[in-house]
Amino acid sequence: MQETLIEAENISYIYPSSVVGKGRQMEAVTDISFTIKRGEILGFLGPNGAGKSTTMRLLSGNLVPAKGRITICGYDLFEQPLQAKNKIGYLPDNPPLYKEFSVDEYLLFCAQIHQMPKAEIASRLEYVKQRCGLEKQGGRIISHLSKGYQQRVGIAQAIIHQPEIIILDEPTVGLDPIQIFEIRDLIKELGQTHSVLISTHILSEIQEICHTVQIINQGQLVLKDSIAGLSERMQSTVLLASFRQRPEQDLIYAIEGVVEIEQKNEQQWQIKCSAQMQRVAAEIVKLATQENWDLYEIYKQNHSLESIFMSLTMTEEGNSEQDQADGD
Repeated sequence: MQETLIEAENISYIYPSSVVGKGRQMEAVTDISFTIKRGEILGFLGPNGAGKSTTMRLLSGNLVPAKGRITICGYDLFEQPLQAKNKIGYLPDNPPLYKEFSVDEYLLFCAQIHQMPKAEIASRLEYVKQRCGLEKQGGRIISHLSKGYQQRVGIAQAIIHQPEIIILDEPTVGLDPIQIFEIRDLIKELGQTHSVLISTHILSEIQEICHTVQIINQGQLVLKDSIAGLSERMQSTVLLASFRQRPEQDLIYAIEGVVEIEQKNEQQWQIKCSAQMQRVAAEIVKLATQENWDLYEIYKQNHSLESIFMSLTMTEEGNSEQDQADGD
């Protein structure tokens, strides 16, 4: 059984009046619970202002929850903060880089902040530079690096002290396609031996690199599933059939497994099935031939990740108020 490295139990966070206005409070995260195991890459999805960055700040110890408990590798994050935070590597959405430093100077500084043994620092610097593709960049000033290389430096500082858990907030934002590909490969490699929590707006990124996905909306978790489970959700029990002649609905309803029929336009019909879609489709083809409905198209309608995301996060009022408070 995989070891649980992060356990969040019923955590909530309320923005103070100094953030949202005098005499007002706003709950940015509401009663969230989840776990992350070693070797798991968990993707955190949500619209702007949903609470993603707030949750990551809570998990990294940069914010204190109004209620709930966070355990990092068995340490209570707020009762044993030094032990717990030593297990965490954190890359916020704005990487904490001292851009006037060279890459080597900055990573040495980060190693010293984490109080790494002096005898280990040199070898560890070489290791993280190799791991993050920075071998030839050590002497360069960070401000002179491209956005992609600055992101690499941000990840390098997050793993310099050999943490068990890596928290990455929007690690590929603003990168070009080649840089995105390289950072995704690095995250997948890190996920083999660490727990990785990544937030992103890019839906395809979740499917590409994560084992588990969570969707947050208005501060609440509305979905947690494995990528395999998500793929099952994306499978549909709906057939779309197009006829040049209007079909008789009663005859289609008589097919075992058909539960609902809806006309989508003049020639296309949506047919919902309880099971055995392949058999139902075959029966419709046979029936259409017998009744001369001139069937010219029939296929299974699959849900996309985008459609699942939209159905779980669309609200009439939106998240504009929380957008102002939360940097998601």
